[in-house]
Amino acid sequence: MNPDHIRIVLVEPSHPGNIGAVARAMKTMGLGKLVLVAPEKFPDEQATWRAVWANDVLEAATVVDSLDEAIADCGFVVGTCARDQRLPWPVLDPRRAALDVSANSQRGNVAILFGREDNGLSNEELMRCNLHLAIPTSDAYNSLNLAMAVQIVCYELHMLVAGDSLPDASNAQWDEPLATQENIERFYVHLEETLSQIGFLNPAAPRKLMPRLRRLYNRLGMDEMELNILRGILTETQKRSEPVDWSQQGRSDS
Repeated sequence: MNPDHIRIVLVEPSHPGNIGAVARAMKTMGLGKLVLVAPEKFPDEQATWRAVWANDVLEAATVVDSLDEAIADCGFVVGTCARDQRLPWPVLDPRRAALDVSANSQRGNVAILFGREDNGLSNEELMRCNLHLAIPTSDAYNSLNLAMAVQIVCYELHMLVAGDSLPDASNAQWDEPLATQENIERFYVHLEETLSQIGFLNPAAPRKLMPRLRRLYNRLGMDEMELNILRGILTETQKRSEPVDWSQQGRSDS
């Protein structure tokens, strides 16, 4: 993907704060080319406030009078739209559309169009596009503000670049190795001894306490440091408690 060939085009944005929020959404995902078609108010201090640290994107934004100017040098144009369309048109969700945007950005300029806050892109503007992009939402409530929509699309594009460098498992960057089975078995012996010593487990009638505790701890996938911490807690517990004499107990605690 060539991010320098990808531009976000806002068609007639009415609120300058939305322009600033869009700039922020773009910068967090590595995009910097913003084109504004006939904005109602720009530049404006509200845009600056909402951009936070993305003022460089605002300062570099191109302001044009018409959509023709915004997309004149683009070989591929994507228009964001709602799901329901009277005339069938090539339409994809952001994740799949990002693949087309990425591929075309290597051959030339690509524009992704976002329409007006109140009613989006007109039918005539959508007819100028090679591909339509619809963001799947809940049927119960499908309202996204402009910056949210831009953030979703930019995120999917960014993931094409950053995805391979991200961990592919939740513990891929763990700081300690997983506990060995040998050490885990020592822990269970230690645990059972301690529970018996403090009167929580009756060795003569353990029922299913230890199997359930095994299931609990095995589900966690403990590392060596975590196991050592637990063993330390058990050791200190044993030091501070008098062993229960189960031979003198007239009941079963399990």
